[in-house]
Amino acid sequence: MLADWKDAERRLTDRVSVLVGAAGGSYPSGNTLLVKGASEAVVIDPSIDVVSRGGVPVAIDAILNSHSHEDHVPGNGFFPNARVHVHHEDLPGVRSVDGLMDVFGYEGDLRTRFEQLVCENFHFTPRPDAEGFSDGHVFDLGGVTIEAVHLPGHTRGHSGFRISEDVFFLSDIDLTGFGPYYGDAWSDLEDFEESLRRVRDEEARWYVTFHHKGVIEGRKRFVEMVDSFRSVIDRRHEAILAFLDEPRSLEELVAHRFVYRPHVDLIFVDSVERRSASLHLERMIRRGEVSEIEPGRYLRV
Repeated sequence: MLADWKDAERRLTDRVSVLVGAAGGSYPSGNTLLVKGASEAVVIDPSIDVVSRGGVPVAIDAILNSHSHEDHVPGNGFFPNARVHVHHEDLPGVRSVDGLMDVFGYEGDLRTRFEQLVCENFHFTPRPDAEGFSDGHVFDLGGVTIEAVHLPGHTRGHSGFRISEDVFFLSDIDLTGFGPYYGDAWSDLEDFEESLRRVRDEEARWYVTFHHKGVIEGRKRFVEMVDSFRSVIDRRHEAILAFLDEPRSLEELVAHRFVYRPHVDLIFVDSVERRSASLHLERMIRRGEVSEIEPGRYLRV
């Protein structure tokens, strides 16, 4: 189904457009990329806006998912005849809702509630036919190519896309003041930092994020934003260390909130805070910055 995006389509080149989501792509919306070749057209991360608007301006042959999170896959079921591709590490989260819940690591009531939310609000549709790709895989659309760049940390399979039109899609390396998100079971702090080091070397004219920032033009500005984004990890780390000047439990770290602001009321906040704090605690213990003075209580050394 074709849809009119004239009020929200930003054309970067004749072949590449950004379909800008509501509120600039702020969660739960996002910025979908549309790439049109001579032989095929592809959407990257079809957002909830793609569904609510009734499609995109051209017929679609394939969908590329940067990773398996609820806000990046709403349109997977809207184009039932299009092929679906995602990094092989994230295939479970696209093929079934149970696989998606495993990516987050939610259990019990939270798992039940979040499964209902992704199915009802994000239109999650299992795609058991989804195919996996690996780092460096090239999709040739005819006159334009898209190369997958594995950038794990946010999820195991999180990937960016290098497009031959001088465009790089960053997905959830979104360069916001919020900073890197590594709050799920399939997130990894060390991997995220390595991905930031890798992506910093990317040369493009346009860098596109799925949320908030949208289009960043020029490498100089991009590098400044990557470095600022990366620094949030260090600020969180130092803030947690200072909090551990007194003995604290993991649950006290969760309640204090080092990722989300106190007013944020989302069902997954505590889970994200717990996973994030755990990753920082593991790093601090490895570095000898913190010790477990008794089971479940930690103190700065």
